[in-house]
Amino acid sequence: MDTSVTDRQLEALEKRLENAESLLKTYKATSALHGMRADGLEWEAGRLRRTLFGLDRGPVVRGLRTAWLLAHGELPSGVPLRLIARRAREIAEQDGIRILWGKVRQRVGGRVAREWEKRRTARSSTLVSPPVEDGEAVYRRSVSSERLRDFTPRVLIVAELSIPQCAKYRVWQRKEELERLGWQVDVMNWHDVQSVLSGLQVCTDVIFYRTPAVPDVRKMIDEARRLGLSPWWEVDDLIFDVELYRQNSNLLSLPPVEQAELLKGAALYRECLELCGRGIASTRVLGEAMSRIGIGEVGVIENALDDQTLAAAETALTGLTQKNQKTTDDIVIVYGSGTRTHDGDFLCCAEGLAAAMEAEPRLRLRIVGELTVPPVLLRFGSRVETLEGRDYPTYMAMLAAADLTVTPLELTIFNDAKSNIKFLEASILRVPSVCSPCDAFRGVIVEGQNGFLAEGTEAWRDAVLALARDPVLRRDVGESARRDVLAHYRPDVIAREQVARYFPLPAPQARQGLRVLSVNVFFEPRSFGGATLVAEEMATRLSAMGCDVGVFTSGPSFPERAGAPIRHEIRGMPVMAFPLPLDVDPVGALDNPRCSTQFAAWLDAFRPDVVHFHSVQGLGVGILQVCAERGIPHVITLHDAWWLCERQFMVKADGRYCFQRHIDLTACQRCVPGAHHLQLRQDMMQGALYRAQLLLSPSASHRALYLENGIEPERIQVNRNGFSWPVKARTPRKAGKPLRFGFVSGTAEVKGFSLIRKAFEALERNDWELVLIDNTLNLGFSSVNVSGWRVKGEVVIRPAYTDETRDDFFNAIDVLLFPSQWMESYGLTVREALSRNVWVIATAPGGQAEDIEDGVNGTLIPLDGRFESLQTAIEGVLTNKERFSSYVNPHREELPTFESQAAELKAYLESVIRKQEA
Repeated sequence: MDTSVTDRQLEALEKRLENAESLLKTYKATSALHGMRADGLEWEAGRLRRTLFGLDRGPVVRGLRTAWLLAHGELPSGVPLRLIARRAREIAEQDGIRILWGKVRQRVGGRVAREWEKRRTARSSTLVSPPVEDGEAVYRRSVSSERLRDFTPRVLIVAELSIPQCAKYRVWQRKEELERLGWQVDVMNWHDVQSVLSGLQVCTDVIFYRTPAVPDVRKMIDEARRLGLSPWWEVDDLIFDVELYRQNSNLLSLPPVEQAELLKGAALYRECLELCGRGIASTRVLGEAMSRIGIGEVGVIENALDDQTLAAAETALTGLTQKNQKTTDDIVIVYGSGTRTHDGDFLCCAEGLAAAMEAEPRLRLRIVGELTVPPVLLRFGSRVETLEGRDYPTYMAMLAAADLTVTPLELTIFNDAKSNIKFLEASILRVPSVCSPCDAFRGVIVEGQNGFLAEGTEAWRDAVLALARDPVLRRDVGESARRDVLAHYRPDVIAREQVARYFPLPAPQARQGLRVLSVNVFFEPRSFGGATLVAEEMATRLSAMGCDVGVFTSGPSFPERAGAPIRHEIRGMPVMAFPLPLDVDPVGALDNPRCSTQFAAWLDAFRPDVVHFHSVQGLGVGILQVCAERGIPHVITLHDAWWLCERQFMVKADGRYCFQRHIDLTACQRCVPGAHHLQLRQDMMQGALYRAQLLLSPSASHRALYLENGIEPERIQVNRNGFSWPVKARTPRKAGKPLRFGFVSGTAEVKGFSLIRKAFEALERNDWELVLIDNTLNLGFSSVNVSGWRVKGEVVIRPAYTDETRDDFFNAIDVLLFPSQWMESYGLTVREALSRNVWVIATAPGGQAEDIEDGVNGTLIPLDGRFESLQTAIEGVLTNKERFSSYVNPHREELPTFESQAAELKAYLESVIRKQEA
């Protein structure tokens, strides 16, 4: 056999090893980083705890706290009052004062419980949508169900998981069956609101199992509807019809208060079923009950076998063989009760069992679980054994050792709706069964061949005695039952013949073009900054070029969503918005584990060919690790220096440019005193940049910065940013009018705001006008104050322009001022001005200066922090202001466009995929 390794294979293996080592280094850095954060938070928590302890020592504070907790249903220790009440009732019942306790509970405990429930419900009902601000309505809009066809087929099961046997047969078994059909399946507890709302964003089908229509669940169903889902409601008991539920005599064994609570719950179950509009039942009778209350689409999926049950059965049978089976002549009957609500059911067979045990001394009855032994059986003493409930494998082992089993049920519609699971469990263990003739048992048992049906004392007695006295009959019935059950109830059979009827795996959708996931910390309608504009434009234009584009971004944190992300649509593109506070600390902005988890879920749902990362601060570099772990090719556009600098724009504490080229962490440590994480940060950033298949820079000068910090030249390319070209023609400036200057970059020191003030205050001329854009005016407050400026010309403050008013703004100025005090990665407003025949005064070097030819379409000034340089440039254009009456930028047609940027970007993305495939 040829074991030689080609050079290409060896190179690929080496690359995989390097990636693995890089990831390991990043994991270590991330772990250390979060450890540092945890230490800091622990110290802060300790300080607050000591402060609270000091306040808490006073009797007034303690009394108020105790009163508040009692009003909310808790003791100061944190124990709920309802648990105290339950335990007290049990003690009272054991001591024989049940009547007295009932009165106490009704008058005191019931009042407290009702008050607690009222308060809890009131708190839940307040989880409604806050007033929607302008731009946020997009998050509330319904999205088309057609989009679900493009996502990974995934079923979310929202379930009540507190009843183990129900969860086993209707939740975990359903998960196993769906996975056999090729579905991805998530199971979530309906009490976990955040997880459920998060899971709904990425599923294509949803099942609500045994959930009541409480406020939180109604909210989940509403969200499912908004997302284009058609929810199912599933159940395996007739608990949604109050009138039929009343016919269950087992209710009578419960205290009146518990009966009332169960009937109240039945109304909530019915409401939830009706809200979902589609039902899944475990039996034919249960399905008919759903149809009778008006549910239009009802499916029947029976309880069946699963891998756990089959494995437990094989283990039990093997153990039984190894023990040489029985060592006595006893004939053991096993009855699995489960809970104490089966007292009424067991009475159906009690007289018959007693008659059989009277006639056959070898018979012994073993009850597993809670049950009140009927008086008619007490006379048999030790021949009737009651055992506590066991875990499932142990229960199956006990059942395997039995000679026969009984399943008595009252003949009511409620019990007709129950499944035949006890018969199935016994059958795969070759244990013959005697069952009540309820609907589910009549459908599977052939009398005398694979089991027995019994109704009335004589029938129960005769069936039990026939099996007890004939070991050959027991063997033949048990073998026949096993064959029949395995033929019809194996998980693959149920999945294929029943589950697939309602959950056929969708046919894979043919991809029409490149599928791209665009990632940026902000996105419409939360647009902010130049990088966001580029991210929005590239996503939109790639989509227009035939690419299938999805988006991952941050979004608002709506209180009723409990921190869950929200899927919506922008310009026909699916968008996943993760709730991110705007005040994330610098360390937390580096890695956000919860965001990474949600990103991974969106990645799995959308299945992109390539991921295009823009600005990810706040979202964290963990989302890039997710791509690396899954082997998904990804590209990073380096919009700024965040990947190199803690302060993003390479400015010092005073806001001035630090002028570093090759980053020296010792200098950074002086700039950010007390920051002990800078080396960890650098390790994480370098790892993220290394693992990306390609890095893009909006300018050559910005690319040079990254080259000076270790990025290989072949791994970083220039993809020049486009911009919004003018729509309206420029109006010629009138001769003799003051020269009009404009500045749009805000009051930050690094943008040169203070230099502008000093330069204009130093001017002796008054034939000018300065327009300052205040970006915060549209938010309702002002951030620009010129009341103290001592200038001879006119200074005007205006709100930020929009897409509709951009041309009007540039048409109203002759010169754009861009005295940025750092080497910008690009300079969007510079290009917007140049395309509109506006002269630009800008600092150099830097990306902002790359389309300016000094003296031809602008004036370049040194990046030296001196206002005199800016003053000289301003005076120069004032001296020649008449040239701007008919000025045209001769290099205007050389400027990039969004169209050219998107076309180049698409080519880069396709090349990355081809390289990955090779």
